[in-house]
Amino acid sequence: MADRFRDRAEAVRSRGLPPIEGPDRQRFKEQAQVDFMDFAMIGDAAATIEDGILTLRIDLRPAGAADDG
Repeated sequence: MADRFRDRAEAVRSRGLPPIEGPDRQRFKEQAQVDFMDFAMIGDAAATIEDGILTLRIDLRPAGAADDG
């Protein structure tokens, strides 16, 4: 599952812009950035399944702070 989300994040990052102009172009670019961040975070998450429940852990702490355990 994580691989699919990493692949999807890369697809969003590498896709071109469609031939749209003005405010629609900006909205498309903003949505692509949000999509990339969402897919990348899930793709980088540590996944566990306990008692049939999927848990995704995403460390949002700044670099270096993750060493605290």
